[in-house]
Amino acid sequence: MPQEPAERRVVVTGPPRRALPHARHRSRGRYPHTSGYYRPRTEIDEQTTLGHTYVRSLMRIQLRTGLTVFAVLALLVGPLPLVFAAAPDARRLEWAVLGFGLYPPLVLLARWYVRRAERNERDFVRLVEDR
Repeated sequence: MPQEPAERRVVVTGPPRRALPHARHRSRGRYPHTSGYYRPRTEIDEQTTLGHTYVRSLMRIQLRTGLTVFAVLALLVGPLPLVFAAAPDARRLEWAVLGFGLYPPLVLLARWYVRRAERNERDFVRLVEDR
């Protein structure tokens, strides 16, 4: 008898999937992720594509907030050398603008940035924790 060649083994790769537990365990709430709905925290912990998307969305909105602050700062501070060059005899005006006129907007801008960043993080945690 001719010997048949052994079946070729195939390796299947993909994201890990969990098998559904027995139905009696699901009713007790022991496996909350098995109801067909994966919690975002589980997605992030398992580093799935959806979890990566959640984290990227947080990073993107934080970057957008930082770039907004940078743009406002550039518009606020950027033209000052041109203004000072246009009025070379106004030394006291330069010191007044730099010493007193610039700090309140910078403090307000920093305060807005911190509040916005904290709000973005709170919204993300609320999304991840399902609250």
